[in-house]
Amino acid sequence: MNLLSLITTITLVFAFAFYTVTPSSTSYASATSTKIQNDIEEILPKSSHSTKEMPATMHLDSIVLGAGCFWGAEKRYQAIPGVVDAISGYADGKNVRASYREITKRKNKNNKNNHAEVVKVIFNSSKVNLETILQNYYEGHDPTQLNRQGNDIGTQYRSTILTSNEQQNTIALKVTSQYQTLLNDAGYGKIATKISPLTEFFQAEQYHQDYLVKNPNGYCPDHSTGVKFNDDAKTELATKKIDNTPLLTGKHIVVIESESYCPYCEKFKKNVANDYKGTIEINYRLASQLSGLNIKTETWATPSILFIQDGEEVFGKQGYMSPDYFYKALGAFKLGKSEAFNVAFDEGTDRRFCKEYEIFKNTPDGVFVDKLSGAPLFNTDDRFNSGTGWLSFTKAVDGSVIEKPDNRYGMVRTEIRSKTSGIHLGHVFPDGPNGQPRFCINATVLEFIPR
Repeated sequence: MNLLSLITTITLVFAFAFYTVTPSSTSYASATSTKIQNDIEEILPKSSHSTKEMPATMHLDSIVLGAGCFWGAEKRYQAIPGVVDAISGYADGKNVRASYREITKRKNKNNKNNHAEVVKVIFNSSKVNLETILQNYYEGHDPTQLNRQGNDIGTQYRSTILTSNEQQNTIALKVTSQYQTLLNDAGYGKIATKISPLTEFFQAEQYHQDYLVKNPNGYCPDHSTGVKFNDDAKTELATKKIDNTPLLTGKHIVVIESESYCPYCEKFKKNVANDYKGTIEINYRLASQLSGLNIKTETWATPSILFIQDGEEVFGKQGYMSPDYFYKALGAFKLGKSEAFNVAFDEGTDRRFCKEYEIFKNTPDGVFVDKLSGAPLFNTDDRFNSGTGWLSFTKAVDGSVIEKPDNRYGMVRTEIRSKTSGIHLGHVFPDGPNGQPRFCINATVLEFIPR
């Protein structure tokens, strides 16, 4: 790729970055969320397609499906075992140039001859049949909506199945009829999906291919009905009434997840939730399971992370939250405008012999944990009285902290941060007992758990 092509590609990627939503907020968290967002620095690993099988060993077939915006649909089909590739593109139009710029023009919004955003699904028919793919297709969007999916409105977002032969057409009609019965039982209306022969498929611009991989901090739009094929457990989960009474008192975190596969949801669990042991519980809900709560953030994107107090949303964000972003939001939510927040995020320092120090200096046997993440940091076995007025330890729990050079204020020091949350804890000095280190730690950013 020459330099001009590279610059053009990068420019176009950023031009479509609107799919990553700016967080909304309420109450005091509004100003805080702006500061949080300004502070974010994302350094994320690149991903790529999984290794594809050699076509010679496979029975390849393909079908072209339209279910609204192709970004999320492409990733969903790629997750089906037996699918070899999923390619975003345009089809089913005439007299309109097949390009993103053209099909999204205002004049084509209601143009019945406009191309649809589609995905060409290439699959190994010896490993997955077309019926399974079409079931996934219907479960992943709302086929009763005409020329739209959620907030995406226009003929380019229409629901359509474009077949390559009569056998595919027969299977598509059969699966559609089956799903219509399920939708009727669930109280939904008539399927608006158009089934017709494929005339020509136009591959979309390169910046649209693997869009969710190239933009790893966005969200997955979830417009599905929650109605499932032959899976009573999943259907029951989607329609199950959840008792939200415990969320009406105190502070809680609610993560809205998808009924189907959502790579951003999995990434949030892997990078944040799976290691979280904080005192404010994380609760998982579907968008249909928020009854009784006062939610202001729109819930069609997954994940959406909501910070709730006494049943009312204080702060919410659509889309993936990095660990840094999550813990800054949690810090504002849990600590408020306090000395602890200043220490954790503005590298402040506790007053000598502060209240928390006096509480923690003589605790029984136990462990001191990160006040936000709950991760173990220091053991009482390693605590000693340095006489400085700050908690002192000879070592940290293995792998729990990060050491960073700190040359501010004309001093040469080593800063200590929590590995899980990234919050500032204090400094380490070489003047501990018997030649050991002295970890000088701010008590306000710790909690104590007795053994």
